[in-house]
Amino acid sequence: MYEAELEIMTDHAKRLSELTRCLNAADVRAAIAAIEEKMAAPDFWNDQEEAQKQVKRLKALKTIINAPDELQREIEDAQVLISLAEEEEDASMRPEILGQIETLQQKLDRLELNSLFTDPRDDNAAIVSIHPGAGGTESCDWADMLYRMITRFCEQRDLEVEVLDHQPGDEAGLKSATIKVTGPYAYGLLKSEEGVHRLVRISPFDANARRHTSFSAVEVLAEVDDTIEIEIREEDIKMDVYRSSGAGGQKVNKTSSAVRLTHIPSGIIVACQIERSQHRNRATALGMLKAKLYDMELKKQEAELNAQRETQQDVAWGSQIRSYVLHPYQMIKDHRTSMETGNTTRVLDGDLDPFIAAYLKWNLERKSKNKTV
Repeated sequence: MYEAELEIMTDHAKRLSELTRCLNAADVRAAIAAIEEKMAAPDFWNDQEEAQKQVKRLKALKTIINAPDELQREIEDAQVLISLAEEEEDASMRPEILGQIETLQQKLDRLELNSLFTDPRDDNAAIVSIHPGAGGTESCDWADMLYRMITRFCEQRDLEVEVLDHQPGDEAGLKSATIKVTGPYAYGLLKSEEGVHRLVRISPFDANARRHTSFSAVEVLAEVDDTIEIEIREEDIKMDVYRSSGAGGQKVNKTSSAVRLTHIPSGIIVACQIERSQHRNRATALGMLKAKLYDMELKKQEAELNAQRETQQDVAWGSQIRSYVLHPYQMIKDHRTSMETGNTTRVLDGDLDPFIAAYLKWNLERKSKNKTV
């Protein structure tokens, strides 16, 4: 009666065993030990805000490291339940058993995702910027939809989001936005979103209800550790100040405290308006600039390696990575991994896990192939 369910649970147990071996437990335990050492310091609670962040992060890391053991117990309990239902030929237990199987499947998927973080920067905070392409209000609205999708994903993942810059569109949507995301594997989770996102839909701004194609770019940077030396000379920086502006209801200062920095040699521009203090906004903007310069150098090195290996099929900077088709049919497809789904609403509401997992696997395979060339 329950042969198929017992077979599924056996497969779950085998998958858990494989994932436990792949999980980078040593690095997670090292991160836990580092936080616990900080907490033992007598001045740990002097900065209440930072201390609470560290406590929250410790809890999340312990959840990651304890997850395999908890899953093992849940799988064993489910196997016992199925065996009892099989012996008693109790068909009424099927809905409960199927529910447990689905829940365990989701937990295994989440554990698999955690095992795919191999980049040393994956556990860093992420700086995410969203910019609409050409197309006026239509593209600004699409950029706002992406902003909502990413921030909803962060909420579901219990990641902390800090708005660094938010420039509303003239009629709707946004001209640009930058957020800082902190929490376990923030950069590792969000780096799959970097690139150009394409939307096809019936425009709500077109009186003739015509179909429009819009583009918006998402940039994802790993926050640079303070120990990494990146020289930024004061004479290479141009600073502009302006009045803060934000999404409706946000507490922003109406004085000229917002800061925009231009790095003259590279042409990189960063902006921050989250703080009421111009000095603190400048410090945050400098950190963003440092992250951009570091990322630019990494991309330069990778581009040089790719040129040597002639990996022409790699995703180029600024290329279209994913399409969201809402008309005449509904489909979201990632052009790097070929991952696709017809449940567009769920993805736009922040369910990015399948796309993130597919990207991380694809990226690992791509890097593995490059090493063998």
